[in-house]
Amino acid sequence: MPNTPTLAALADDLEHGRTNARKLVDECLERISDKSGEGPRAFVHVDVEAAIEAAKAMDRLRQVRAAPSPFAGIPISIKDLFDIKGQVTRAGSRALEDSAPAEADAPVVARLRRAGFIVIGRTNMTEFAYSGIGINPHYGTPKSTWQRRAGHVPGGSSSGAAVSVADGMAHGALGTDTGGSCRIPAAYNGIVGFKPTQRRVPLAGGVPLSFTLDSFGPLARTAQCCAVLDAVLADDPVQPLQPRPIRGMRLAVPTTVALDDLEDTVARTFERALETLSHHGALIERIAVPEFLDVGVMNTKGGFAAAESYAWHRYLIASHGDVYDPRVSSRILRGETISAADYIDLLEARKSLIARATVRLAPYDALVMPTSAITPPRIADLADDKAFTKANLLSLRNCTLINMIDGCAISLPCHREGEAPVGLMLAASGGSDRRIFELAAAMEAVLEIA
Repeated sequence: MPNTPTLAALADDLEHGRTNARKLVDECLERISDKSGEGPRAFVHVDVEAAIEAAKAMDRLRQVRAAPSPFAGIPISIKDLFDIKGQVTRAGSRALEDSAPAEADAPVVARLRRAGFIVIGRTNMTEFAYSGIGINPHYGTPKSTWQRRAGHVPGGSSSGAAVSVADGMAHGALGTDTGGSCRIPAAYNGIVGFKPTQRRVPLAGGVPLSFTLDSFGPLARTAQCCAVLDAVLADDPVQPLQPRPIRGMRLAVPTTVALDDLEDTVARTFERALETLSHHGALIERIAVPEFLDVGVMNTKGGFAAAESYAWHRYLIASHGDVYDPRVSSRILRGETISAADYIDLLEARKSLIARATVRLAPYDALVMPTSAITPPRIADLADDKAFTKANLLSLRNCTLINMIDGCAISLPCHREGEAPVGLMLAASGGSDRRIFELAAAMEAVLEIA
């Protein structure tokens, strides 16, 4: 795990005067402006003046014991997909540059501010969130923490969000997850990413990719950190996270689809993690999940993402299509050929998929699988469209399975220091969010020393 503070540690330091909000903000701003770092590519806008003034305000409130929460004054980053009052929401694109500034914060941004978190800036992303790789030809591509000189992809679409946390430019991040966009960047940068049950967190104030599959979630350094941010986003009470005992955990490893075509490094690291969990008493069963075979069939023509993004983008592409990344616009335009009948079939197929998968997973505490089938490829190796498409599909595949069954999931780092980053994903049916956090909190403690 990164040698950087958790939200709980920062809150304790703030409470006991070992630091203050202004110092935390200044430290993050210093890292962002470091010319040798990834700040210029991880962020598309930095709220320098506003962040400093907010830090001063939080320090004054804490002095008079009026801080809105224990986390007041902690800097976080916001994915460029979300509305922030007075700013243009570009969603990683040039096509929205001439849009009017947002008139109000997105509800999730407003909730974070209400808890006293300080918005340090807007993070870079795959244009319109349409890729699990993280490459952005408009604003540059932040490099993964893995072998940075070699230039590996950060994962998408919440690329800058993950890098901002991994590099200490923020202490938490707000991202989105339609097919892994919180979990993949977390896995590729050695941090934690959480996809909540969709209905728990409001989707207003964010540029949609697929309103059927979109969910808004946190990226942070530990499961506990993500649990704090998730509670704020869902407007739930922030409660201490009690890890569940590993002994007796009922974990299912899906042998259908999720273990296909794994990179050797991923397969070895995943099996080592399973051995560690088994050694600590977890009950691990490898099971067939035939429902997962349906997902590829449902996505043959582009699925919900193509149909729903085309509905949102069709007029913008007509007027500004020339400034879109061709790798993004070509995927959106697949939705033009999806008929109303096709879409209705998709809705019915997903309803059936969710019902059957819920029954299949009911006997287990969680599914466990690699977050991504591959480790982050080098940016230079994806110049070829065929290589890009293959890497994108393998990055997204496992995470997409969970969005399609309306589940919740977390990605934990399970590699050793110095190894290529690999994420271990825990997932369950919708509504199991707290259980996933409790399982993850126990697992990350033993995976760190595996």
